[in-house]
Amino acid sequence: MNPHRIVITGLGTINPCGHGVQATWDNIINGRSGVAPIRRFPTDDLNVKIAAEVKDYDPTQYMDAKEARRRDRNCQFGVIAAREAVRHAGLVVDQSNVFDVGVFIGTAVGGLNSYYDVCSAHIQYGPRRVGPLTIPLILGDSAGGHVALELGARGPNFAPVSSCAAGTDAIGLAYHTILRGAALAMLAGGTEATISPLGMAAFDALRAMSRRNDDPAGASRPFAADRDGLVMGEGAAVLVLERLDVALARGARPLAEIVGYASTDDAFHITAPAPDGEGAMMAIKRALESAQMSPDEIDHINAHGTATQLNDPIETAAIKAALGQRAYSISVSATKSMTGHMMGATGALESIFCVLALQDGVLPPTINLHSPDPACDLDYVPNVARRQAICAAMNNSFGFGGHNSVLIFRRFE
Repeated sequence: MNPHRIVITGLGTINPCGHGVQATWDNIINGRSGVAPIRRFPTDDLNVKIAAEVKDYDPTQYMDAKEARRRDRNCQFGVIAAREAVRHAGLVVDQSNVFDVGVFIGTAVGGLNSYYDVCSAHIQYGPRRVGPLTIPLILGDSAGGHVALELGARGPNFAPVSSCAAGTDAIGLAYHTILRGAALAMLAGGTEATISPLGMAAFDALRAMSRRNDDPAGASRPFAADRDGLVMGEGAAVLVLERLDVALARGARPLAEIVGYASTDDAFHITAPAPDGEGAMMAIKRALESAQMSPDEIDHINAHGTATQLNDPIETAAIKAALGQRAYSISVSATKSMTGHMMGATGALESIFCVLALQDGVLPPTINLHSPDPACDLDYVPNVARRQAICAAMNNSFGFGGHNSVLIFRRFE
């Protein structure tokens, strides 16, 4: 039995479907896609010309120009999401808790935009064009470092780098950090900004991305028979986790409870999931064991659901293998159909969706699901959000390198 209960008290995000939690949630439950033609750079030489970019983004709306120059887009997003989460939680870091508040913000790639810009300048102009801020701009832990600097938080701080599971792992590891008494509160989540000429070319070279350039909003089609790959996304999401007694003592309002986390690895292939889905199945089973719950207690799953040929049927099989007959009674949402795949930030944003579904009794739709793959035969909440009160929600995140990470949230009572 866990000695303490851990609750979520704050949420923050910036992503292709909205600046802030409320704007995002409104768009998600109304099935509005964040995918559109790429606007930030020319795409003439690219096969894939669409992505889920953060819209109408000007960093100087959130920070001064000097701060923006010192932070890669990846870092900027993480700072913005963390600020909203802290405000939402009403969390104050002072001398009474300075070493008891930590920051775990994961990423898959780190400062790819800065890396691309610096490499281009170096190739064209030589080493004298490589500036002194290059290293902090490209490091994967920059977002967490900047958030800690702003808050003055001196508790545990690191950046999980577990590909598309990084945001989920950050939350799970933050949960364990509080459970073992190493912190009283944690900011945890993920951030990513891989939409660059290099990022788009590299992922397309894997044949992983949809090329539906003529139908951006319809391009991401998780669990559909006619899916043709993921859509690249970007953004950040951060949650505030706290020990329940600490949160209540300062007057915070718990939004949901985090009750389970587990991770495994396929040890099969550096990019492809294991075809038997055993690693994903074991992550789900162990998350249930961690939560001391049975499959019958899970009401909803936010699926990894990337819309790639391999991932969707394997995830479906893993859910069925782990949960048995109960799998057919559980609603499954694939919100990447709207947000695109935000890589290391995706699991954190989908955790926010789990919390909001528990709170509001609304399950996000899986849009673009008009012709389901026969191998994907679960209830994917097709195309339209569903009003349904739920008590427990699971979040699946699987990543390159074979990472399988699962979180379980429960409605706060």
